Amino acid sequence: MLFESIEEFNKDFKKLFKRYRSLQSDLEDVKIILRVKPNERNPFSFRIDNLGISTCVIKIKKITCDSLKGRGVNSGLRLIYAYFEEEKKIVFIELYHKNDKENEDRQRILDNFK
Repeated sequence: MLFESIEEFNKDFKKLFKRYRSLQSDLEDVKIILRVKPNERNPFSFRIDNLGISTCVIKIKKITCDSLKGRGVNSGLRLIYAYFEEEKKIVFIELYHKNDKENEDRQRILDNFK
């Protein structure tokens, strides 16, 4: 599986990494899982529909973050990615904490994959 990221994702990651120092290893753990099961899996992730694009875009709601241990079941981190099954490629689109924003940036998705 090939992993890529858009520039906005890299900025999101850099900003969050200052707050959550385990984020690099946490993302590596997510990649291990995505190599085996890249599609949506309820209740941990789901496909974002109604975007008007053919690309499969998935939102992961439950990411284990070691920096947030002891603060509840869910870390509160959300990851949005595009999955290209035929190319065996995942492109990371957005990473945010649920307290920082309510939903994914749909315009970002459309700008990069329409």
